[in-house]
Amino acid sequence: MALLNTLKRQFRSVIEWQNPHPDALFQQWTDNGDEIKNASTLIVGPGQGCIFVYQGKVQAVIEKQCLINLATDNIPFWTTISKFMQFFESEHKVGIYFFKTSQILDQKWGTTSVIKYQDPKYQFPVGLKLFGNYSYRIAEPKDFFVNVVGSHNDFFIDDFRAIMSARIIHPLADFLATSRYSYAEIDANREEIALGLKVKLSIAFQALGFDITDFRIEGTDFDDDTLKRVNRIADLTAETQAAQAAGVDYAKLQHLEAMREAARNEGGGAGIGLGMGAGIGFGQQMAQTLTEPAAGAQPVANDTVAKLTELKHLFTAELISADEYAAKKKAILDSL
Repeated sequence: MALLNTLKRQFRSVIEWQNPHPDALFQQWTDNGDEIKNASTLIVGPGQGCIFVYQGKVQAVIEKQCLINLATDNIPFWTTISKFMQFFESEHKVGIYFFKTSQILDQKWGTTSVIKYQDPKYQFPVGLKLFGNYSYRIAEPKDFFVNVVGSHNDFFIDDFRAIMSARIIHPLADFLATSRYSYAEIDANREEIALGLKVKLSIAFQALGFDITDFRIEGTDFDDDTLKRVNRIADLTAETQAAQAAGVDYAKLQHLEAMREAARNEGGGAGIGLGMGAGIGFGQQMAQTLTEPAAGAQPVANDTVAKLTELKHLFTAELISADEYAAKKKAILDSL
């Protein structure tokens, strides 16, 4: 039986990558150990390439679909190898590695840690996370074999994904630091950020033999500290806009809000007195706001529609209660 198996090995003459693993990028051919026969035929299928390694050095790279008869076709490195082949056995071993030449599409990526940079507009630190997808292919098989695969027999898509995750942080942080995008501009400029990052990654991965053919950002997220700052800015912006809509400046709005809070204080005599005084002051201030135009504005004191609009703004900004709003609205309408 052992002799029969040996004879089968000696007469096995076809070298090809049959039924490759769907996630394999690079795989060593091991059907016949590390020896090849003088009359062997090499078959390289669609979307495949092949590397011949002899005595630890890459001797030939085949990147296109082909069929080669090693006994007759003119392959320079093969002439050298065949001199050492005696009786189908040799102490000089040949490594045959197959690899994918087709694109690897729609691979997911995400930052493994928060990327921090200084917001150029608001001057506070931003902590950003991003995720998306990318596509790539093996562009320089020899560089890929020497710099990435090394002594490994196989290399899979997950192996490349680990390299991608480790190398994406620094180019992305550098790009965000130099692009001068504020936190509010990140989502609106995802395509520009993705394009700039693709350029940086392509340069980095060219040395490894890869070509990044497509790179996209699908979503972003901020860390908790950044979200607190963002929400505070949003609240202040909304309050300022509400004040402008009501015809008062932000300082006046804050003063009215302080009086309103004081008027709600019912603790103790001092609180009652303060509440009454503040309530009277608040009522006078509100009446003045509704009857006197802001500086530089068009006179609207006698315009019923303008009064109702201003009253609605005060209610929307929560500067007056629902009862106060209803009572004042009724008074304005009764005056018609």
